[in-house]
Amino acid sequence: MTASPISTDARNTFESTIGGYTVGGRAHSLSAWFVLSLRLMMGWAFAYSGFTKLVAAEPFSAGGYLTNVAATNGNPLAGLFAWMGSTPWFVEFANVAVPWGELLIGLGLLVGALVRLAAFFGALMMLMFYFGNWDIAHGVINGDFAYMLVFLAVAAFGAGRILGLDAWIESYDPDGETLLERYPRLEYLLG
Repeated sequence: MTASPISTDARNTFESTIGGYTVGGRAHSLSAWFVLSLRLMMGWAFAYSGFTKLVAAEPFSAGGYLTNVAATNGNPLAGLFAWMGSTPWFVEFANVAVPWGELLIGLGLLVGALVRLAAFFGALMMLMFYFGNWDIAHGVINGDFAYMLVFLAVAAFGAGRILGLDAWIESYDPDGETLLERYPRLEYLLG
């Protein structure tokens, strides 16, 4: 297999300005495979995690984690986690939201459908895990933080357009106008 040279195609360039600072670059053509692999890796990890929680012999329970983990590690959100763990309706919500959320996020990423929405909720879950598993013994960057950034990269690069259903959904043309042209806000969910 040979790699094609860096493309001069405008689709491989990116630029963003925030607070008066502009950054930009040009991606190599192999970047699409890298972004696809990140999407599939996180999709498999989350789908597998959610599935195993749903079919486990013992029902998934978030209560012990929420109640105990944050208080033992100097977590700045220890009070919030203690409240979540001691609030019955929230524990019941988490008992459903965590396994089903992981499964649905994972499936969305695997098939490339509603990828930005799935990646947003994946990043949100990883942010909560980051604070729940708080440990800065080796600095503020840990695996949970890194996975959160992977989710954000998958969303930013529109990974659902790469061998995913989002590319088809965006170009679906039922009556002379694509769904994305008709509903431009779908761009925040697809891609």
